[in-house]
Amino acid sequence: MFSLKALQKNKTLRYGVPMLLLVVGGSFGLREFTQIRYDAQKIRRKLDPSLEARVNVQRQSVILEQEYKKMKDANLDEWRNIRGPRPWEDSREYQEEERRKTTADS
Repeated sequence: MFSLKALQKNKTLRYGVPMLLLVVGGSFGLREFTQIRYDAQKIRRKLDPSLEARVNVQRQSVILEQEYKKMKDANLDEWRNIRGPRPWEDSREYQEEERRKTTADS
């Protein structure tokens, strides 16, 4: 039979088995910790009953229909795309320049 000294010298048993246990055990441990994380997120996402009463699914469709009617009545032929200021530009100067352009075009 194998002696204890021979088992201690075996590199597979000495290094491989603990490494395998660490990898397999770590994956199970991480699964448990991530499950706790997702469960906590589900609890936080639940709405307050007062807020949930305000967010009514049937009322949302009515609001969408009203917005659709507003967009349908809007005159898109006179619509103009106006570029906003770049981060390095001063927004006040840019807005004044755009106002001057629009008054000059009119």
